[in-house]
Amino acid sequence: MPLDTGFGELDALQDDDARASVDDPLQAHASLGEALRALRLDRGLTLEELAEKTRVRRAYLEALEEMRLDALPSRPFTIGYVRAYALAVGVDPEAAVERFKADEPVLDEPLRAPIGVPDERDPRIAAFIAGAIVIVAAIVLWNVAQRAMNASAPPPPMASQETAWKLLSQAPTGPVKLGDPLPAPVESTTPPPYETPGLAEAGADGMGNLAPPANINDTSNDVPVDLSTLPAVFTPKGKVYDAGNPQLTSVVTLQALNGAALIVRGGDGSVYFARQLAKGEAYRVPQLAGLIIDVSDPQDFQVFVAGRSKGVLPARQVLASKLAVEPAATPLVSAPRPTTPAG
Repeated sequence: MPLDTGFGELDALQDDDARASVDDPLQAHASLGEALRALRLDRGLTLEELAEKTRVRRAYLEALEEMRLDALPSRPFTIGYVRAYALAVGVDPEAAVERFKADEPVLDEPLRAPIGVPDERDPRIAAFIAGAIVIVAAIVLWNVAQRAMNASAPPPPMASQETAWKLLSQAPTGPVKLGDPLPAPVESTTPPPYETPGLAEAGADGMGNLAPPANINDTSNDVPVDLSTLPAVFTPKGKVYDAGNPQLTSVVTLQALNGAALIVRGGDGSVYFARQLAKGEAYRVPQLAGLIIDVSDPQDFQVFVAGRSKGVLPARQVLASKLAVEPAATPLVSAPRPTTPAG
């Protein structure tokens, strides 16, 4: 009877492991890289086709087949490449990962950044941070220096107690006498009086009038007009106004018998003369066509043609050409625009 030494069971186990290794393509070669290469060649795939299928760079796949781990990224990325390679060639990815971990034990090494990924950090950020630190440090140092200087500065000079009591004793006592009040400041924003351009040189009232204009509503000095007592010829009894243009002749003269308003307009509505005349003042009407005479009361104006009296105005509004009825009067001309504004 043969002696049972137990080696028969051990040999059987080794035979089972050998058969399992032959059955598992990942265990049929000396390294995982060689096993994966054999599977790729058995499937008829090139590295370019495998790279397109796994979305992994061809250089990484080639380094994985040759087990050049220094050409691969950090361990987690390499494990991901192993899993993708195994799926592409149709083997169990977890079994491939286990074979990789068995061939390459875990090393205590820090993670490496992916190869070929550019460093996108902006260098201006570091410069900005450095500048901010310098500014903050300068402010802190300046405040510290100021505090040190103030602490070491000598105290301000002070008078002695004897001098202070002496000055206090010399201070006047009793009520304080105030000076006279100052006048109020002159109002500097009061605008100067407006002067109408084109008026005659300023007279007694500062506006070209030798005397203040009469009030049209003041009838205290008005007297009824007795036509029989009117003068036969024109005699100036006050200011005599004219058109201000020596080239314009005048035949008709209107003299105020009482204070009244007189307006002379052109045919287009332009005003040639507008004024409140006092008693005795007169206006020489220019010899122009289309002038209209407008007065407040026709009984307050005596008409003189060529210096001779023609009575009073027939109406409140009348054409000046109808008043000039003298045969020897100068012919009427076309009325130009007034050269002087109304008074």
